Amino acid sequence: MVAPSSPPTAQADAVGSDPWQIKLLYDGDCPLCMREVNFLRQKDQGRGLVAFTDIADEAYDPAENGGVDFATAMGRIHAVLPDGTVVNNVEVFRRVYDVLGMGWIYAPTRWPILGPLVNWLYGLWADWRLALTGRPSLKTILAAREARLQEGCGDRCQVL
Repeated sequence: MVAPSSPPTAQADAVGSDPWQIKLLYDGDCPLCMREVNFLRQKDQGRGLVAFTDIADEAYDPAENGGVDFATAMGRIHAVLPDGTVVNNVEVFRRVYDVLGMGWIYAPTRWPILGPLVNWLYGLWADWRLALTGRPSLKTILAAREARLQEGCGDRCQVL
């Protein structure tokens, strides 16, 4: 059983003074994504090796996350390295699992035939994950988020 954690925030929740080695950008509104994030948090064991950033949080700031905007982050999984390099797709899982000492799980995805197949399968998953998890289309999610953000900022958001 996984111990409950505090609610996610848009800021990375790295623990302690140890610097994170990879910042995982995840969709906190996706139930399957959250299963993976909870598993990875458990494997991190509070070491802060992986910083977790919820892109669904209204306070999500691309400037603090490799410049990856919400729409881009919703399309494919992304992570940011300490030097600011952005990685995406299956490479994110390879790197996160490596950092957590479980790189052997994704090691076969580096093989010549299996790697491209896994990348293709991930692309299918990414294209269909919203529908498969009973969520609206990306276009609908983006419009709803924009409306919420516009409502929350009053006159400050008007372009002159």
